[in-house]
Amino acid sequence: MRSLLVLLLLLCTATLSSAATGKKVVYSVNGATYEGYLAGPSAAAPLVLLIHDWDGLTDYEIKRAEMLAQLGYNAFAVDLFGAGIRPTAMADRQRLTGELYQDREKMRVLLDAGLNAARENGITGAKVVAAGYCFGGAAVLEMARSGADLLGFVSFHGGLTTPEGQNYGKTRGHILVLHGTADASVSMQDFAVLAQELEKNRIPHEMITYSGAPHAFTVFGSDRYREDADLKSWRRFTEFLADTFK
Repeated sequence: MRSLLVLLLLLCTATLSSAATGKKVVYSVNGATYEGYLAGPSAAAPLVLLIHDWDGLTDYEIKRAEMLAQLGYNAFAVDLFGAGIRPTAMADRQRLTGELYQDREKMRVLLDAGLNAARENGITGAKVVAAGYCFGGAAVLEMARSGADLLGFVSFHGGLTTPEGQNYGKTRGHILVLHGTADASVSMQDFAVLAQELEKNRIPHEMITYSGAPHAFTVFGSDRYREDADLKSWRRFTEFLADTFK
């Protein structure tokens, strides 16, 4: 099974750039232009909203969207920064994410707009799960706290702290957290505090850590990539989707 998963991931990362089946989707939010990416087999298939890391919607999210499409799901990669805004300098990444961390209402509006954009581009399936990576993982938990009517919320190596004044009292769906035990950016204390908070609010959840996995352990080709943790977390994610979308 593990060797099959490795082969599938290698095939995906090697061929998706030339074999992408999705399309770019331009949409507007409060007068500003955003550019997402939509892939999927049919209008009625379940939908996964993908939320990008602090470098914006890049080939990474497109690859993940195509992987989900090959599994039979629609995937819409949401743009939280704006069309053409794909920062490469750390200062720009910090500024863009910082602006949204400081304006949580804007973040929520942009997340909801991503779902609306998918609907406006023909997606009719009622079953939806949101998933995000790093900054996107934190954004997914923001969506959960907002009370968004989704079936599930999945965070891959995302920020786990709850902003002052917020809680999970309105959360409707199940939460899945996939975290690296060696993450130096998001501590195991943050992990434990979130687990206690979800339990206190009686939110159905599952939280897994992977030994030796640092922050951003799923990012192909980076020095932080950990194949074992990536394969295991992707497998659990796809199992979660299959169970949730029954």
